[in-house]
Amino acid sequence: MTPDRPPLPDLAEFDTIIDVRSPAEFAEDHIPGAINCPVLDDAQRAEVGTLYKQVSPFEAKKIGAAMVSENIGRHLRTSFLDRPKTWKPLIYCWRGGERSGAMTTVFRSIGWRPTKLEGGYKTWRSHVVSQLATLPASFRMRVICGATGSAKTRILQEIGRLGEQVLDLETLASHKGSVLGILPGQPQPSQKWFETTLLQALAGFDPARPVYVEAESRKIGNLHVPEALIERIRQGECLQVDASLDARMAFLLNDYDYFLTLPDLLTERLDALRHLQSRETLARWQELVHDGAWPTLVRELLEQHYDPLYRRSQNQNFTGYQHPQVFATDDLSAAGIARLAGAIAHARTAQMA
Repeated sequence: MTPDRPPLPDLAEFDTIIDVRSPAEFAEDHIPGAINCPVLDDAQRAEVGTLYKQVSPFEAKKIGAAMVSENIGRHLRTSFLDRPKTWKPLIYCWRGGERSGAMTTVFRSIGWRPTKLEGGYKTWRSHVVSQLATLPASFRMRVICGATGSAKTRILQEIGRLGEQVLDLETLASHKGSVLGILPGQPQPSQKWFETTLLQALAGFDPARPVYVEAESRKIGNLHVPEALIERIRQGECLQVDASLDARMAFLLNDYDYFLTLPDLLTERLDALRHLQSRETLARWQELVHDGAWPTLVRELLEQHYDPLYRRSQNQNFTGYQHPQVFATDDLSAAGIARLAGAIAHARTAQMA
């Protein structure tokens, strides 16, 4: 916690957490479980801000007070009339100032017992940053490694279904991690919300048990993995999935099947490799996309791009990669993935026994 921020109260003590910031502010990040009851919506906030700068603070406060009063009244009628007298909400805005103060004053005048979060959202954000700088060190990481197409995320998810603790970074980031990892129709969250959900996941783990995680780079799409977490992962015990090339190709053709119906998106993403591959190579891959020669394209991408990058990355970044446990397979079907997950979980159990 930074010294200029008040401590975060125990959120479990409150019946409801109310974020009174605008919808855009709420969408970027918020306290998990909070409901958004803006006292100024996005357009109103912009209007008041413009008046403040271009006319005068006095004129801005007059129109702002009218808008805030109307919005609080609407929230009372639509969301809170059924709350009992013993109801205890926590209310916050950006810095714990006028917006949250207005709703807190109205609620107290009714007879409820609201608490205004001192420091507002900034207190929450400071808590997230400080926790992510220290909490990862509490956990022993078991890192699922393997070349591109080794079904690492699917294996990780299957390990979770077996009852183990898993940190699924790619699902939290809405991205598969590589230059082709974009998920059509699923935009990535903001960096701040990604970090909030990361903290939620870490806070739910038992430090006495290992946490399974996939080997990742510092960036997943446009998002950065917090430094303390990436360093802890890179110190973890590596579990190497050694899948055959044919098995990886079959898995990728199924797992990235949406590219087969979106060739323009695929050619766009391949263009991002122009700093790593020659123009001749990229032109050939674009031609393979045009011809629908998917198995040939996948094989060449693996052999000429992804596998060399993977070998360099693992040797440089992962302490445990020098002597990993190896799990070989030529089957990455759903049944094959389930068998791999079981073998990895059993290896942990046998080691702990």
